[in-house]
Amino acid sequence: MSKKDVLFHSDAAQAIGKIPLDVKEMNINLLSLTAHKVYGPKGIGALYIRRRDPRVNIAPQLHGGGQEKEIRSGTLYTPQIVGFGKAIELSLEELETENKRQTELRDRLQKQLLSLEGVHLNGHPTQRLAGNINVSIEGVDGAALLLALQGNVALSSGSACTSTTTKPSHVLKALGHSDKLAYSSLRFGLGRFTTCQEIDIISKLIIDTVKSLRQTIINH
Repeated sequence: MSKKDVLFHSDAAQAIGKIPLDVKEMNINLLSLTAHKVYGPKGIGALYIRRRDPRVNIAPQLHGGGQEKEIRSGTLYTPQIVGFGKAIELSLEELETENKRQTELRDRLQKQLLSLEGVHLNGHPTQRLAGNINVSIEGVDGAALLLALQGNVALSSGSACTSTTTKPSHVLKALGHSDKLAYSSLRFGLGRFTTCQEIDIISKLIIDTVKSLRQTIINH
């Protein structure tokens, strides 16, 4: 893209601390990060801007005191900055061990969920973030399933970026799913504090709930 004078911006909010990132090797010109995705304080993020080969210049969005090299004026929130830095430091230290542990938990949950008839894994079985699973479940409505599970497990039927829309996921549609199957998707996010016991409890709860909802539909 550099040959065409096109800048490459990557939203790495879900990647930092979870996979190795090298802005030079990946030819990234701009990289967005956020603290809360690595257990840091909410309300702070960061933007990497390439300084050379090529140098990237962006227009300031806030004017005033000239902080941060006049790119973003305003008093710096030191406690959040320190917390953000420490969170990234810890996540990088634990990246390899956490990836291995979360991959094992993910595969365990994936195997148990796919044992239920009509459950489809969305995306590649291994080429994905260690703590991420997305499945579509035939014979149930995603909203009804979330409602039935409410209070027991924190789940989502889509990305936070599209939480305000009622349309089916365009990503799942691109994978070839019907609207009905796209609406019946669940997204799981495993993390640093997820345990094997919780995986077994959650999978049993979801399987039992799906069976119950399917039976309710049959009875009606």
